[in-house]
Amino acid sequence: MSDKHEIHPVSGPVNGHIRPPGSKSISNRALILAALADGETQLTGLLDCEDTRVMMESLNRLGISVTHDASQRSATIVGCAGVPPASSAQLWLENSGTSIRFLTALCSLGQGEYLLDGNHRMRQRPIGHLVNALSQWGVNLKCVEDNDCPPVWIQARGIQGGETHVLGNISSQYLSALLMAAPCAQSPTQIIVDGPLVSEPYIDMTLGVMAQFGVAVELPGDHHFVIQPAKYQAAHYFIEPDASAASYFLATAAITGGKVTVEGLSQLALQGDVGFVDALEQMGCKVDWKNDSVTVTGQPLKGIEIDMNAISDTAQTLAAVAVFAEGPTKITNVEHMRHKETDRISAVANELRKLGQTVDEEASGLTIHPAPVTPTVVETYNDHRMAMSFALIGLKSPGVVIDNPGCTVKTYPHFFEDLERLCQNES
Repeated sequence: MSDKHEIHPVSGPVNGHIRPPGSKSISNRALILAALADGETQLTGLLDCEDTRVMMESLNRLGISVTHDASQRSATIVGCAGVPPASSAQLWLENSGTSIRFLTALCSLGQGEYLLDGNHRMRQRPIGHLVNALSQWGVNLKCVEDNDCPPVWIQARGIQGGETHVLGNISSQYLSALLMAAPCAQSPTQIIVDGPLVSEPYIDMTLGVMAQFGVAVELPGDHHFVIQPAKYQAAHYFIEPDASAASYFLATAAITGGKVTVEGLSQLALQGDVGFVDALEQMGCKVDWKNDSVTVTGQPLKGIEIDMNAISDTAQTLAAVAVFAEGPTKITNVEHMRHKETDRISAVANELRKLGQTVDEEASGLTIHPAPVTPTVVETYNDHRMAMSFALIGLKSPGVVIDNPGCTVKTYPHFFEDLERLCQNES
């Protein structure tokens, strides 16, 4: 795409059906577990994006065979039965948080020396809590710059096991990384989360995908996990559509007063971000769940106060919807968003103010007071979710231009084409 993309307002309500690509979060979890499994796994519905590509490339560098067919949204992975074959590897993960965190734990199961690194923003994203937790399991690793951020150096001799503690208030990905590696440890493991745990639905997702590969986790207490040594079993696994991506299209219905159906998602989805639908319902939208779809019909919107800790990847989407609501919207308990692809709280506040909105920024959230939209160029901070969520504002207000729209390649390379296709279905 060009370096800027102007969003053209729709002339009426947007109505239509869409099936987003596969979940990025499930895709990268399934790739890790397939790599650790005993045998050949077939993944279908796999998301093809920068985050999954750096994951697959890294697995290949670790000696694990991954054959990817982007046209079929599928991959075949020949697992290593818990021990990565390569005795050394340098892995480049761009700005993929799931990739570098999950692979740090996976590399700890190897026998050799590994270096994991990423781009400038990745080198600002914390990973020290995971490094500390793996050290408690006998792994020799460190943050090279001694700043609790990548690059990470590992001299691996497998994971001994035993008890480890990890903080859960920065990212649930640390715990997910530990959980997925734990069955391949040399002895039983225990993981205890100290303090609050953010984005808890992602832990439920991790446990659900692990179960599909034949491994169960014991839960003797709150935030206490016990894992026995076990082999992951190869599987034929279907990856459901991405609920975070679905939020943009459901928000399109809310903003334009239309009716949009997202296919492939149900209330039983592994992804906690389906809870975004409840937020739209609180704001006044009509919601209709089916066994394999959800439909949102836009109605007059009202501002709400909402704790989005569990579904923070959709907080930017809700901020875009809030611009068109009656009364303020307050998003709370999302301080961990400051450690994502960018400081998402400050980024949202800055760009909404440029669009003419009054925003109260706090340490752990923000309040949006809607006002007429001022045309502007929206800075995306190389954050895919900034680009996708702020594009929605341009569906109702002229003059909204997205800078660096190509950053959506991280999780949704064809987002703007899909949004344009959906918006052609106006009533």
